[in-house]
Parts: sequence; structure tokens; C-alpha cells
Amino acid sequence: MTKQTKLLILIFCILKLTLHLVADSNSGFQGDELLHIETGKHLAFGYMEFPPLIGLLASIQNLFGSTSVYVHRLFAHIASILIIIFIAKTTIELGGKNKAIFLALMCIIIGPSFGRSQQLFQPVVFSQLFWVLSFYQLTRFVKYLDNRSLWYLTGFVVLGCSVKYDALFFIFGLAALLLFERTRQALVQQHFWKNIIVAVLFLLPNLIWQYANDFPVLQMFGRLYETQLDNLSRIGSLGQLLIDINPLSSLLIIVPAYLYIFKNNKTLNRPLAISILLSIAFLSFSKGKPYYFYPIILTIIPFGAIFWEQTILHKKKLIIYPITALLLLASVLIPFGMPVYSFDRYLTKVYPFEKKDIEGGKFAVKYDEYYTKKKWKETMQQLKSVYDSLPANEKQDCKIWGKHYGQAGAVNILGVDYNLPKAFSYHGSFYSWTPEGQMPNVIIALSYRVGDFFSPYFDEVKLVRTIYNPYADNEEELYQRIYVCKKPKQDFNKMKVLFKTRIFE
Repeated sequence: MTKQTKLLILIFCILKLTLHLVADSNSGFQGDELLHIETGKHLAFGYMEFPPLIGLLASIQNLFGSTSVYVHRLFAHIASILIIIFIAKTTIELGGKNKAIFLALMCIIIGPSFGRSQQLFQPVVFSQLFWVLSFYQLTRFVKYLDNRSLWYLTGFVVLGCSVKYDALFFIFGLAALLLFERTRQALVQQHFWKNIIVAVLFLLPNLIWQYANDFPVLQMFGRLYETQLDNLSRIGSLGQLLIDINPLSSLLIIVPAYLYIFKNNKTLNRPLAISILLSIAFLSFSKGKPYYFYPIILTIIPFGAIFWEQTILHKKKLIIYPITALLLLASVLIPFGMPVYSFDRYLTKVYPFEKKDIEGGKFAVKYDEYYTKKKWKETMQQLKSVYDSLPANEKQDCKIWGKHYGQAGAVNILGVDYNLPKAFSYHGSFYSWTPEGQMPNVIIALSYRVGDFFSPYFDEVKLVRTIYNPYADNEEELYQRIYVCKKPKQDFNKMKVLFKTRIFE
């Protein structure tokens, strides 16, 4: 790797990190982040919605004892920089030079979907990272047929499976190695069954955890298909995907990638192409959401960039300038994916292009991290007011029940500054951490607009506060409601039985 190449990659890493830090300064916690942060306080071999690695990362960030988004997105930002580095390294392994690296990395920078998905502390960014790392080692193995790359590939696949279950789609794509005599013989010669055994042994603790907890991941996927995936159109998802990654990137890079990957360097490209296509086919068959395809798109981008460098630019070098100009022009879509604008500027400059009407709402902001600084501050203040209004004998054992895991997570992270009691929830992974034994006589309950949800569990339920959120993008979250619930009808152990099949409601 030349000095110019290293400098080019460094510039993109700095640019990427700068965008994320600016977005951090303009945003609060996204709802799912609050759940992922909480997992760091409850390390286990598995969680209801995802594998265990996110909990380990959260536990390290939690050591800082901070409520800052900068701290709780530390590993997400590191992952996003590593994605930049290894997309560049993959491009080099495929035969690309500086122009191809420049084009590939530009596509990542200007992609609204990559901006947001790599911004937040969620399994998504780490899934993308380990997919990219795995594909890099897959490329090296197909190219060199070396044992070292095969073992690195095994390790990164295991890490991918330990952070998000969509790594199974990548594993399905690895079947392509068996379809070509050259790679198949190399696998046999290097006793690839050892790699399979090692991978299974490392993943076994999570499988045992799932078995011991009645496979909650299946309950989650069942609920997901019932409420979302069964209603998805494959064609519609593809169209949305091409928009998400930036329409100009789709036209200039993704489409040419398919022209290059099947026509050039067939010994290297064919196994990689079939691997990618198998992953796409399996994911499409499973009706994956558009963002499920983001890791695959990251592996396709280098081929499109190399197409321009090797097929067009070596004959007509000046074309790099209009291509660069178009990609720079396409950077206007960055604020549609991450809050690089202040919230007020977003509402005036970006929101009008994605505006939708919600009955009873003033705005319908697509991503909640834009406004959650204000939302959670007001929520904590109202909870504090209710808590302080309780008599001393009722405050002593009082707990807060967050109907949604994001609400419970917000209380446990941000409520510390307000001296609020700890929150529990029966939603998602919070179900695993609910208290045991007798319920206190008084529970403060926090929910969105869900009707008389708490009434079956207490003799007295009184609505004491209603918090309006004019930015919610759905009617249910327009209002948060705070209840004071007294005289529970059951203990915590009975509650856990009652909610066993309702974890993802």
C-alpha cells in the first residue's frame, strides 16, 4: 500500500468520524440504543432479540459511567472507521488502485443509509463490520487459497453470528466455495471441517441459551413477520434499497458492479459473485427489510468502483472529474440519514421533503434521535414530579414500569440524574431482568398510548400525567402517559408467567 493510498484512506476515515461526531452533537439516544446499552449491565450468552456480543461492548462503554451519546457510540464509530479501511483493502485485493478506492469510499460517505446505520449503537453497524471483514478474508482465500485467510474468515463469521443473526445469510453464500473445483479442493486439503467444528463450539453457548429460554428469537421473528415482513413487497424493498444507498451511487457504482464482476478476472470474481448472489437470494426469499441488504451492498461497491477505474478511466482519465462532481452533488442526501444539521435546520431544510401527516401531530420526524434530547428530558422531569409527590412510605420501595423497553432504558440511564428509582419492563430483553418476589404497593407506570394496559394488574390505576410529542411519526407515540398504580393483584413471579408469550408486543 503506497503512501498516497494510506493518506487517501486516512482522509476518508477523518471525514467519516467528523460526520458522526457532528451528528452526535445534534442528536439524542435512539430508542433501540437504550435497550442495547442496558444489556451491558446484564451480561449473558444471549438476549431475546440478538446474540451476546452487543452486551459485552455495552459493558465496556458503561465503565465510563456516562450518559453522553459520544461515549455510548464509541464502538459504533470505531466500527464505521474499520468499515472504511477494509472496504479500501478489499478494493485493493480485487485489483483496484487509488481511483477505485476513492469512488468506493465516496459511495459510503454519501449514502444516507450507511450514515445512520453506522451512527447508532446497534447490532446493525457491527453486522456490517464483520460482514465486510469476512468478505475481505473470503476474497483473500479465493485469491491465495491460504489456510490463514480461511481461519480469519472463520473467526469473523463467528463474530458476525455473535452480534446479529443475519450473518447466517453470509454463511449461506459461502456454499459458493464448494461449487468451484479450485476452491473446493483447497477447502478439502486444508481440512475445512476443523473450521466448522471450531465455529460451532464458539456459537454453542448462545444456542444453549436459546434452548434454555425456549428460543425467544423464533418468537421475535414470528412477531416480526406477523407485523412487518409479510407485508413487504420484494420489488418495493429493492426500490427503497437503491434510494437508501443514494440513487446516484446505485446508478454509477452498483449497476456497473454487475457488469464487471461476471466479465473480469473470472477465477477470483466468479466464486465471490455466486457467494453474493446466494446471500441476496436467501435474504430476498426471507423477505428481508431494505436495511438487511446494506452489508451485501458494501461488498458489491468495490466491484463497481474497479469497473470505472479499469474499464473507463484508463482510457478517458478526465471522466473522473464529472463522476466526482456527481457524487459530491449527491452528498446533499447525507442529512436525510444522519443529523448533521441542527434539529431546527432539519425541520426547515430536510423535513419538507419527507413530510407526512399524522393525525394529532405537528410533524412526523422519521428518526427519533433527532428530537429525543428534548423528549427524554421532559419525560424524566415529569416522572420526577410524580415520584416526588408520593408520600415517603410509598417512595421507599417504588419502582417504575416502562411499557416499552426504550422507556425503561431511558429511565435507567438518564433517570440517575433525577434520582429516580430503577425501571423494569416485560418488553424484549428487559423481560429477562425483571424483579422477583413481592411487588411494592406503588408502581409508577410509563407507556405510550396503549389503552387500559395496566388495569388488569392493579386494583387502582390513575393517570397523572400526559406528555405530548409533536414529532412522533406514528399515532401511538404522540403521547406518553404516566400512571400511579396501587395494590398489585400479583407478585413479580406471576407477572413473568403472564408475559411469557407477550415479550414482543
